[in-house]
Amino acid sequence: MKFMVDAQLPRRLAASLKWWGHDVLHTLDLPSGNRTPDWRINEISI
Repeated sequence: MKFMVDAQLPRRLAASLKWWGHDVLHTLDLPSGNRTPDWRINEISI
Protein backbone atom coordinates (compact mmCIF):
# COMPACT_ATOMS: atom_id res chain seq x y z
CA MET A 1 0.00 0.00 0.00
CA LYS A 2 1.20 3.54 -0.72
CA PHE A 3 1.15 6.34 1.85
CA MET A 4 2.07 10.00 1.93
CA VAL A 5 2.77 11.28 5.42
CA ASP A 6 2.07 14.99 5.83
CA ALA A 7 4.03 17.52 7.87
CA GLN A 8 1.95 17.33 11.03
CA LEU A 9 2.87 13.66 11.48
CA PRO A 10 6.33 12.51 12.59
CA ARG A 11 8.89 11.20 10.16
CA ARG A 12 9.26 8.08 12.32
CA LEU A 13 5.71 7.12 11.27
CA ALA A 14 6.93 6.98 7.67
CA ALA A 15 9.94 4.93 8.78
CA SER A 16 7.68 2.48 10.63
CA LEU A 17 5.40 2.07 7.64
CA LYS A 18 8.42 1.45 5.41
CA TRP A 19 9.65 -1.18 7.87
CA TRP A 20 6.29 -2.96 7.49
CA GLY A 21 6.81 -3.02 3.71
CA HIS A 22 4.69 -0.09 2.57
CA ASP A 23 5.66 2.47 -0.06
CA VAL A 24 5.88 5.71 1.95
CA LEU A 25 6.81 9.31 1.22
CA HIS A 26 7.02 11.99 3.93
CA THR A 27 6.60 15.62 2.92
CA LEU A 28 10.09 16.29 4.29
CA ASP A 29 11.39 14.08 1.46
CA LEU A 30 9.92 16.36 -1.22
CA PRO A 31 12.20 18.94 -2.88
CA SER A 32 10.52 21.82 -0.99
CA GLY A 33 10.08 19.76 2.17
CA ASN A 34 7.32 20.91 4.47
CA ARG A 35 7.03 24.13 2.47
CA THR A 36 5.43 22.21 -0.40
CA PRO A 37 2.02 23.76 -1.13
CA ASP A 38 -1.09 21.65 -0.61
CA TRP A 39 -1.98 21.72 -4.32
CA ARG A 40 1.40 20.14 -5.15
CA ILE A 41 1.00 17.47 -2.47
CA ASN A 42 -2.40 16.68 -3.95
CA GLU A 43 -0.89 16.34 -7.44
CA ILE A 44 1.79 13.96 -6.16
CA SER A 45 -0.72 11.87 -4.24
CA ILE A 46 -2.87 11.35 -7.32
